[in-house]
Amino acid sequence: MKSSELKKEDYHPFYQPYIATLGDVELVEMLRRQLENFPLFISSIPKDKFHYTYSKGKWTVAQVLVHVLDTERVFQYRALRFARNDKTPLPGFDQDKFVMESDAENWNQQEVIENYRTIRKSTIALFEKFSEKTLKRAGIASDSPMSVAALGFICCGHQKHHKNVLRERYLKD
Repeated sequence: MKSSELKKEDYHPFYQPYIATLGDVELVEMLRRQLENFPLFISSIPKDKFHYTYSKGKWTVAQVLVHVLDTERVFQYRALRFARNDKTPLPGFDQDKFVMESDAENWNQQEVIENYRTIRKSTIALFEKFSEKTLKRAGIASDSPMSVAALGFICCGHQKHHKNVLRERYLKD
């Protein structure tokens, strides 16, 4: 499925910038492409910047990266539930609490890369088996309708968004 096939009712408008940052892409192809390029990006981060923050009260680079991992896990779970036609509304999650409890300051780059590869391979395995019909299924997450396909594209766009933030605010020197 291509991102241009998503409908406005497939996701909350909050997620539009994440999806828009991708352009018109095919979902599983984008998941695979990011599996190749995101670990290279993480490896390129200078070691002395890995636990750096650009301003007091902002997350560190490590916290941003672990947040990307956690969010993909949450969205992957939501996609599985909706794909299996589970109509139970799913609650949101407090990203700030997740980050504070992530112990990201004790992670190193290699651990983040290994976790990322494991999570993304699992996401790919899940989404590549979804039929077009399944990708169009939807449920309620964070009090808003979400389609299975939108959840996959949001995983990609969320990752790209944070990669851009890291480049612009943390690694620009």
